[in-house]
Amino acid sequence: MPDSARLALPIVLVGPMGAGKSRVGHRLATTVDAPFIDTDLRIVERYGPIDEIFDREGEEYFRIIEREVVAEALREEAVISLGGGAVLHPDTRDDLAGLAVVWLQVSRDAVRPRLQGGNRPLIADGGLDRWSAIAAQRRPLYEAVAGLSIDTSRRSVARIVEAITERFGGT
Repeated sequence: MPDSARLALPIVLVGPMGAGKSRVGHRLATTVDAPFIDTDLRIVERYGPIDEIFDREGEEYFRIIEREVVAEALREEAVISLGGGAVLHPDTRDDLAGLAVVWLQVSRDAVRPRLQGGNRPLIADGGLDRWSAIAAQRRPLYEAVAGLSIDTSRRSVARIVEAITERFGGT
């Protein structure tokens, strides 16, 4: 993108686990010459592995620290990938109002291979069926906060980044 100064930052990526938020976020940040923040990675750096936080402290504690990390990240001029459940917190949804928010969607069939071999505590029991239930439950929240939605199921990362920069870049 020739004029990254015109890009509205932050740009925030939301969506279910396995939608490609980290992968797209890295490429988008490189393309627009902005820092990339993965809030899940920040949590891991500060508090340890997410699955261990869930085991040790529970989901409620995880959501508290997630909210703190997300609120901090949203104040930075960066491309930001939020964990799939970050939109559950009403303050996060309020913070997203007026920002460039992209909802990355993915089909059940496309996400299946993406979820294999990961440590995702919310789908440890229930697998793909649990993923589908969580994605359906959060869908209205993603829809409410996003200014753009993109299905990542069969689209290349390059095409996804192109669509985002066209929508929010003004080029």
